[in-house]
Amino acid sequence: HRRTPREVPIFVIQEHHARRLHYDFRLEHDGVLVSWAVPKNLPTGHDQNRLAVQTEDHPLDYADFSGDIPAGEYGGGHVEIWDSGTYELEKWRDKEIIVRLHGRRIQGRYVLIKTGERNWLAHLMHDEPRPIKADLRDPRPMLAVDEPIEGLDERDWAFEGKWDGYRVLVRSVGGEFRLSSRSGLDLTAEFPELRGIVQELGLLDVVLDGEVVAIDSSGRTNFTILASRGTTAEPYRLRLLLFDILYLNGKQLLDVPWSQRRQLLDELAPLFAKSPYTEVPALLEGSGADAVAHSREHNYEGVVAKLRTSVYQQGRRSTQWRKHKNWNDIEVVIGGWRPGNGNRADTIGSLLLGLPEATGLRYVGRVGTGFTDAQLRALADELEPLRIRMCPFIDALDRPVASTATWVLPKLVGEVRFMDWTSTGHLRHPSWRGIRRDKLPGDL
Repeated sequence: HRRTPREVPIFVIQEHHARRLHYDFRLEHDGVLVSWAVPKNLPTGHDQNRLAVQTEDHPLDYADFSGDIPAGEYGGGHVEIWDSGTYELEKWRDKEIIVRLHGRRIQGRYVLIKTGERNWLAHLMHDEPRPIKADLRDPRPMLAVDEPIEGLDERDWAFEGKWDGYRVLVRSVGGEFRLSSRSGLDLTAEFPELRGIVQELGLLDVVLDGEVVAIDSSGRTNFTILASRGTTAEPYRLRLLLFDILYLNGKQLLDVPWSQRRQLLDELAPLFAKSPYTEVPALLEGSGADAVAHSREHNYEGVVAKLRTSVYQQGRRSTQWRKHKNWNDIEVVIGGWRPGNGNRADTIGSLLLGLPEATGLRYVGRVGTGFTDAQLRALADELEPLRIRMCPFIDALDRPVASTATWVLPKLVGEVRFMDWTSTGHLRHPSWRGIRRDKLPGDL
């Protein structure tokens, strides 16, 4: 199975739904794919260490494999490519490997340290800042941390509304338009209406940070409507809300302080004055406490606080950006469903939900409210081809639930709103909000 290595070696990460959900990390080396099973995927923060269990080498052709391995065979289950790209080799020794990965979703300098016969430790290393390509072909958004903002002063911090939609990065360069999700998924085809921004910008080349939202009849951003745009009958307006700029006419702005980036964005705002879809929302005035009060009064999802001197740390979560949410939302994986009663006897009564962990999918309860009839029909059609015979959860579910459940491949990510957690680790009073088309299970 060996063949001549490429001039630039490749890597691949495959999401593998075997007995337990895990990720197979493979590096091209000496004509084969040297492989590790990583239960929680490679770390994305410098404070994380992830277990990686070395497995047998695979042929290079396996880097392109996605599909189903028959039950009963080694590794039986569904496989799909989570990320792939090239890498630079810095060190390859028996007990230490250092590589710099260049993928669509994973970038950075990683070290693998051998800690046992088959066990390794994967770590994302701190690194000196590297020059970023000026065209920012595959940008990643900067993320905020969950920390209180009520005590923050408006002299050092600026406050924005936290919107209830899809976080996106907009790239309009040389007349080419691309809309990508926070995890790197291409959403361009999902929102063809937004291509008009190319004409609005004229000859300007930009990369912008923002949120796609659906505004309902009450004037509020409504994620449930956004997620069910193809089936909902409710009136809404689609909007692209812009709040940062990463690149302008050949100059990357990542190292420019937020206050200067915001000034540039405000200078672009008049271009969108007559746009049916695009706008630059105003900042929230006053202190953090004032911003929180305003967000609650106007039923915003929350507030984002940004240090005025902060640079844009692409793809990283930083304490220089903080977020406050006015209620609890959570992203979950659908692992099955139960039939309903009464007028829902012939369709879905509730969805069975889980969260990915190192050992598999942990059951966190079921949701049976928040659906429209059209959403239920669409969900039933989407889940039907994902049916499987085995329960995908690692927990032992109550007999009444398990005996009537239809299990599905844990592939779809949804969002629910809930009050808090029960003592058994389940969601209390969850309500369905919609499918997250911008997320995969490995993103959670």
